[in-house]
Amino acid sequence: MGYPSLFLLVLTGALVPVVPTGALVSSAAVVAFHQTAPFSLALVFVTASLAAFLGDAALYWLGRRGMRSRNGSRWLEAIRARAPAERAAQARGRLAEHGVAVLVLSRLVPAGRIPVMLACLMAEWPLRRFVRGNLPACLAWAATYQVIGILGGSLFEEPWEGVVVAVGLTVAISAMPGVVRRLR
Repeated sequence: MGYPSLFLLVLTGALVPVVPTGALVSSAAVVAFHQTAPFSLALVFVTASLAAFLGDAALYWLGRRGMRSRNGSRWLEAIRARAPAERAAQARGRLAEHGVAVLVLSRLVPAGRIPVMLACLMAEWPLRRFVRGNLPACLAWAATYQVIGILGGSLFEEPWEGVVVAVGLTVAISAMPGVVRRLR
């Protein structure tokens, strides 16, 4: 996978949260780990961080625009549809209590980003404040999934084996919140 492809897929995944971006970053990290190019892991990190950051900023900007329009926005409705009312209310409470720290952690929790982004929109955070909190969130997110990929890549000699493990780990991590909710 080339860096432009990784960039476009992560950017798209930030805008349309159905693309498994964590698995993409982990897979790219596995492949980069097995390459002999000296800066390939750094390029995966920069590419994934930048794409996630720009995608989140664009989605937030579209949401803010929708909040100000009289008729609403289909982007804002898409954000609201992906964030259950109960989770959005919890996110608003945590956001009021902890501020930017919640935004950073939301990027690391599967399915946590959209409810917190909606809470930021409902709290009428300016784009600048959201961006300042979202930058460390995207860096932490890219680093976390890259470490998963490096671990998967270091366990096996063949890159495809590491990709399978990295994708399996990211899918398992992503499924955990849903499993926990069902068990409750």
